[in-house]
Amino acid sequence: MSYKRRAISRSVLIASVIIIVLIIVGAFYTLGGQKKEKVVVIGVTDKITDLDPANAYDFFTWEVLSNVMAGLVKYDPDTGKIVGDLATSWDVQDNGKVWIFHLRQDAKFADGTPCTAHDVVRSIERVMKIQGDPSWLVTDFVEKVEALDDYTVKFTLKTPASYFLALVATPPYYPVHPNYPDDQIASDATWGGCGPYKIEEWVRDEKLVLVPNPYYYGEKPKNDKVVITFYSSANALKNALLSGEIDVAWRTLNPEDIQDLQKNPDYNVIEVPGLYIRYVVIKTDAPPTDNVLVRQALAAAVNRTEIAETVFKGTVEPLYSMVPAGLWSHIDAFKTKYGDANLELARQLLQQAGYSETNKLHIELWYTPTHYGDTEAQLAAVLKSEWEKTGMITVDVKSSEWSQYVDQLRNGQMMVSLLGWYPDYLDPDDYLTPFLASSANGWTGTGYSNPTVDNLLSQAQVLTDQTQRAQLYEQVQNILAEDVPYIPLIQGKLYVVTSKDVTSIKISPLMFLLYDSIEVGG
Repeated sequence: MSYKRRAISRSVLIASVIIIVLIIVGAFYTLGGQKKEKVVVIGVTDKITDLDPANAYDFFTWEVLSNVMAGLVKYDPDTGKIVGDLATSWDVQDNGKVWIFHLRQDAKFADGTPCTAHDVVRSIERVMKIQGDPSWLVTDFVEKVEALDDYTVKFTLKTPASYFLALVATPPYYPVHPNYPDDQIASDATWGGCGPYKIEEWVRDEKLVLVPNPYYYGEKPKNDKVVITFYSSANALKNALLSGEIDVAWRTLNPEDIQDLQKNPDYNVIEVPGLYIRYVVIKTDAPPTDNVLVRQALAAAVNRTEIAETVFKGTVEPLYSMVPAGLWSHIDAFKTKYGDANLELARQLLQQAGYSETNKLHIELWYTPTHYGDTEAQLAAVLKSEWEKTGMITVDVKSSEWSQYVDQLRNGQMMVSLLGWYPDYLDPDDYLTPFLASSANGWTGTGYSNPTVDNLLSQAQVLTDQTQRAQLYEQVQNILAEDVPYIPLIQGKLYVVTSKDVTSIKISPLMFLLYDSIEVGG
């Protein structure tokens, strides 16, 4: 064989090997000519309110914002401690009145626009200007925010706040993309922030599609895409999980379904330990609930044990304060004052308020049918039954969907309503100030204001000694039980259920799912 023919044969052989390798690689990595993506599908019965941290103030929307945006600091999911995020370090001056944050210089928004101190300042001033529901987390504390240079932000507080770092970890402090308007709420904005994901598609109440932010400075997400699908009921959510339509079922399955899935070897059921609470909201500035005796009677008649067992099948615990059990300063203020299901006391209070079996108190009780899962209608029915057992109360039960419900709430349009709370920041203050401080509780629609409570909360804010703060918070809880703008009901856990294909998942100390931690199929 000639040299030329040997060379041609060798070339053909090499070319054949290359083609075979390419075919193998292509078969391994492609489906239909595209790279096989690691897609995580999450199902929820929740709804997103505003994709704008200047106005969003509900658990699930904050979860989404925490995945598409980033703050100066964040909670470490492994230790629960606050660590730097956009800020690499910070200094505290003037006895805690001045905080200076030094920013990383490689942070970018999802379109590659650099994120600087000027974006932080503009975003926080925007929250102050718009005055949305969560604005108090900024306006109650921050006197002025300024950029000392492109990567240094200075906060001057009105008074020192011992938990200011925890406030800075909340969405109202997140820098938003420059496209967000300075003085208007952008409820359906998809520009996002500097977090691990960017929004690829958003169809309200149907789906939200997230893909990794190509400019994210942190660790790359363990998946290529997250699809959040919104369901109309807990039953529809369960069926989507069982059919393989979703990988993760999250907020909220029915308690019975959770119990069944715990016995099913095809699924992982993860308990998220709870500083999550449920409670009744009462309008205090309009009759008949402007009468404190009426509110006290409603509190006395509630049977928390029946609620925990009948509605939630023992997956929750009775709660007797807005500060959850297990968090320092908690006291059972409502149990001390009213006991549980004290119908005789409730009748006495109603009689003092001028009601009787022939002149009954009329209450309108509102609930939202899907945001908290399918149990909500049953919870409302049980409360109606408990209050009507006094023989002196009639209850009309009404409902509206979450977005309308939130508007009705903030506008003070509901006499009595049901809500839940997940911590903004891990401190007892977060279960008292947002509800009781007259400057912060406008979102509740209660109209509640008590100067003594305002003063106690302000005193506790500046103290650094936990024992002294706890004493003040105990006083506040006792006043809460006396004034009754809210009735605490239960403290619960959250549950996330995944298919066996989900090989990793993390939940933050604030009970948010960390989407970048979720991996499907190894």
